[in-house]
Amino acid sequence: MRDPYQILGVKRDASQAEIKKAYRELAKKLHPDLNPNDPGVEQRFKEATQAYTIVGDEGRRQRFDRGEIDANGQETAFRGGQHGFGGGGRGRTRQSFGFAEGFSPEDILAEIFGSARKTKRQGFTKSKGADLKTSITVDFIEAARGSKKRLRLKDGKVLELAIPAGTSDGQTLRLKGRGNPGHGGASGDVLVEIKVKDHPFFSRNGNNIQLELPVTLQEALLGAEIEVPTITGKVSMKIPAGSNSGTTLRLKGKGIRKSKAAEAGDQYVKLKVVLPDKPDRKLRDFVKNWAEAHDYDPRKSAGLSD
Repeated sequence: MRDPYQILGVKRDASQAEIKKAYRELAKKLHPDLNPNDPGVEQRFKEATQAYTIVGDEGRRQRFDRGEIDANGQETAFRGGQHGFGGGGRGRTRQSFGFAEGFSPEDILAEIFGSARKTKRQGFTKSKGADLKTSITVDFIEAARGSKKRLRLKDGKVLELAIPAGTSDGQTLRLKGRGNPGHGGASGDVLVEIKVKDHPFFSRNGNNIQLELPVTLQEALLGAEIEVPTITGKVSMKIPAGSNSGTTLRLKGKGIRKSKAAEAGDQYVKLKVVLPDKPDRKLRDFVKNWAEAHDYDPRKSAGLSD
């Protein structure tokens, strides 16, 4: 958010009375009940109200001027000698937004629109701040295993977003209370749509991972022990002798685990027998001689020929 003093249109050395007067004038001009169906004006009203919560209260204003909280009311990693807008945005640990005892912008609004009962008749009620919608793209492995990402909003604010393990493409995560400030009510939320990139060889079915694995003719025919990639790293897997293309093997517990307490899914490995790029003459001659004495029809056994 911009500097609260700039939003209210006052100098940094303005008195509390001057700040209160500036907010009164903006509230009369920008209140949503006086400007129905105008999102732009409503947003300006919310910004003015947020600014007033920071510098309209003398104690919070002093903390802001010393750099202990920022323009959103959040704690900063305060270092001596930092003053003014922003106060350094690093090391925020908790949000200090909220009205000090005996202080609230509603006091000003009640003065403008009358008592609480009267203002309710005129349409003024507390309202929650608007939600903000955004999206972020993450890698397949990040979504499967869980990760942390930094999310930058349009207003420049940077948030830490925890991607839970097993997050799926199109899923929406909610950051509660990190949206636009309300006027008299709670702040809105930030809704983050997750877009998951396709992986070069992994795919997902629920909590299970699927992989098509190329194997050599000799590995399929004679059997072998080979390394297989999983979402958590390579593991050893035995290929039974006489395996064929389409044979599917299971790696138990090598799928997605949504939490430490949850049971992990499995990884299913579908074998694909691949011939050499250029089979040599010895291999061709061997297969030709073998076929003459061992004729078989895989299409017939599959019901695809008479």
